[in-house]
Amino acid sequence: MAVAATAVLAMASSLLVALPGVSPAAATTHPYELTLGDSYSIGYQPGIGGTPGYTGYLAGKLGLQPENFGCGGATTTSLLHSAGCGDPASQHAVPYSGITQEAAALQFIAAHKGQVKLVTVSIGGNDFDSCSTAACVDAAMPTMGKNVKALVGSLTTALAKASDASAKIIGLTYPDVDLGLFVYPTQPPSSASESQARQSILAFDDLINPTLKKAYLSVPRGSFVDVTSAPYKEATKGDDTSLSITEQVAPYGTVPVAVGEVCQLTYFCSQGNIHAHTAGYDFIGALVLADYRS
Repeated sequence: MAVAATAVLAMASSLLVALPGVSPAAATTHPYELTLGDSYSIGYQPGIGGTPGYTGYLAGKLGLQPENFGCGGATTTSLLHSAGCGDPASQHAVPYSGITQEAAALQFIAAHKGQVKLVTVSIGGNDFDSCSTAACVDAAMPTMGKNVKALVGSLTTALAKASDASAKIIGLTYPDVDLGLFVYPTQPPSSASESQARQSILAFDDLINPTLKKAYLSVPRGSFVDVTSAPYKEATKGDDTSLSITEQVAPYGTVPVAVGEVCQLTYFCSQGNIHAHTAGYDFIGALVLADYRS
């Protein structure tokens, strides 16, 4: 909840200056939106670096001041246990050193009592990014789930102590970029590429998304946004996991709708890069906005 009293804002600002490794935020009368996570959280785009991403989209729609603690390459383990980041790839990230990403966010909450309205978290992708089999993904799930549950638990406690108990914590998943293997690096795909693309559907549906959803919903005010299966175009009704429905997508020709959505939201089909375009981050932001307002 926003606090307008000048004296309280001044005190909060002075407290932040005193925090080790956290740069003071600019004075603002707006409540805050905090973001934690990996390169998706900082809106990374190849050749550009960090962008406002989905957090900038949300801040603009909700009139919130974004404070981004994200770190490119972060895992659920490094977020909790590795000191420092303040991602140099992003001019939009909050710099910090000597403390973990989790600790930096918790200290910010404590220094801005009653001012945090929303916390978004995009983490977990690097826990299983190197996997090419369902067994590998399955093996990463217990640690990922345990770490995310610990994170949202500490955020919930900090928000309650700071009189921000009404703040919502929204966790995200990712587009299933491996579906882009249907067109990258070769079209038609090799048998190995097609097999990996098809396995990725089961990995997200049966392992990744259920694990993340359970962790985010383990706390009051916790919520989960399933980016993987959300429909990019209303007519598609979401991803078709049978891959039987096709559409024309330039310059790839006729491809399954689910593949076409990945091509239109991310750089994977053109560059093999897992990150979203600006349109992709805006799409993710719109999903979070809808959840926040629900």
